[in-house]
Amino acid sequence: MRLIESGPFHRPHTGNTLLSTTSILLLEGIHTTASDLLDDARLDVRRHASALLGEELHRTLDGAELLGIRSATHLVAADFASQKQLLSVGCFCIGTSQVDLKAASAAGVPVFNAPFSNTRSVAELVVAEAVLLMRRVPEKTALAHAGVWAKGAAGAFEARGKTIAVIGYGNIGSQVGVLAESFGMRVVYYDVQAKLGLGVARAAATLADAVSSADAVTLHVPATGATTGMIGAALLRKFKKGAVLINASRGKVVDIDALKAALDEGHLGGAAIDVFPTEPANNQLPFESVLRGARNVILTPHIGGSTQEAQENIGIEVAAKLVSYLRTGATTGAVNFPEIAPGPLVGKCRVLNIHGNAPGALARLNTVFATNGANILAQQLQTRGEMGYVITDLDRSPSSAALEELGLDPHFIRTRVICDDGTQGDVEDGEQAH
Repeated sequence: MRLIESGPFHRPHTGNTLLSTTSILLLEGIHTTASDLLDDARLDVRRHASALLGEELHRTLDGAELLGIRSATHLVAADFASQKQLLSVGCFCIGTSQVDLKAASAAGVPVFNAPFSNTRSVAELVVAEAVLLMRRVPEKTALAHAGVWAKGAAGAFEARGKTIAVIGYGNIGSQVGVLAESFGMRVVYYDVQAKLGLGVARAAATLADAVSSADAVTLHVPATGATTGMIGAALLRKFKKGAVLINASRGKVVDIDALKAALDEGHLGGAAIDVFPTEPANNQLPFESVLRGARNVILTPHIGGSTQEAQENIGIEVAAKLVSYLRTGATTGAVNFPEIAPGPLVGKCRVLNIHGNAPGALARLNTVFATNGANILAQQLQTRGEMGYVITDLDRSPSSAALEELGLDPHFIRTRVICDDGTQGDVEDGEQAH
């Protein structure tokens, strides 16, 4: 299968560009299951162990059409503007807050992630931390390491019969509730959207209601303007005295200074924090936090989803989405794109057109096909906000003139053509791809 691209960012090539060997750069030690799948798809896979930023990222990309990252590599508008060959980005993790999704969309670059693959890993860690905090294990462990024998039951409680408040009742939050119930805990949850509780979990009317009734509070919300600083000094005062807080969602959700004050005052009985407002870019840099050394506090380096099982599953899921987009144009699971699952190619070639969602875009596209003598065999269109995405199967490959015309249209962001080697020979009109 061969890929021909024309006119990204409204700048048409002088001819058709044939991507005979597609390359992908994988950063941050992405699991080898991804490499294996990408190798099987005959992509040129390059790996780099750590996160990269700015000019170093651009140099290392060196023409790669696909990029795989985890959470430490941050992609901004300048990255997409300078890497015009980039077709797609795979975030080998749950979140995509490290990517400027608006800039990616404007560049015609779909972004894929793995929203479910590490759900169980995070949920298990959260429930385990709730048990450890209520038993004051972190504090007693630190004392034992310091040579202090602090045997006693004071301040230590069973999880059974206690209430856990799950803030954000999505994929992970609902799994936390199921596991917590198996420990005999009562589950209340709060979500900005109406959700049906699993098991006997019940919804709280407000965030304050949820936290004020709980012995343990666990956070599972996205990074948005509304969630930044959501757990601050005022809300912490509404927690039950002695309650514990667990954050394995996003670092800016909790006001760390306010949390430290609540711990020092003895209002909170403990905390487990896996994500922080500012995190080291790699394992060689020091970790700084006012919570270091705090009693009955578990600090972990953003490892909620860091299990072998989760990383294996994430590697497979995201790599499969990248290959599917590359080979068929499928955008199922893209977080910033209209979603189309096109199925097998009908005819000799498939044209993938990304355009501004404005009246007449589809008509102009089809006029170009008709003018150049190509018959449409199948067509699917989806829109999302200001973007439109249309997949068209034709009975012949578009000519260089057709691709040039598509590239000149100011409303078309990017046009890519996928040709089946079994039925497609040279580029139309005798021009050799280069």
